[in-house]
Amino acid sequence: MVFSSLKKEIRKGDSMQRSESLKKNQDFQKVYRNGTSKGNRYLVMYVLKNQYMKNRLGISVSKKVGNSVVRHRLTRLIRESYRLNEAEFENSLDIVVVARPQAKDRTYQEIESALMHLAGKHCIAGKNNDKEVSDQNN
Repeated sequence: MVFSSLKKEIRKGDSMQRSESLKKNQDFQKVYRNGTSKGNRYLVMYVLKNQYMKNRLGISVSKKVGNSVVRHRLTRLIRESYRLNEAEFENSLDIVVVARPQAKDRTYQEIESALMHLAGKHCIAGKNNDKEVSDQNN
């Protein structure tokens, strides 16, 4: 009983805006064409401002990376890394994360580190925002 009422309270308050997924090909294409991209050894991240009040995350893992089991594992790792660090990110962004073939055998910690590294490079993550902006001014 206590848990069901708690669950309702969380839904009513809904203070945290949860991100949506980018699903349509035209949305991915718009981010690829008009967004900025930065990459590291395991991931490439494209970022574009949107008109919504929440972020939309798209994940792309090509067949070059591995079979479907490997691709889905990487997709889950990237999605979970983003979900746990979602509060760090700015709002109103379309983000597309593309996995590189080197990401295939990486651990969760390495994928999370790569994702947050790219967020810092794009200056869209909270803690890295000030540091990256000051680095660009020099």
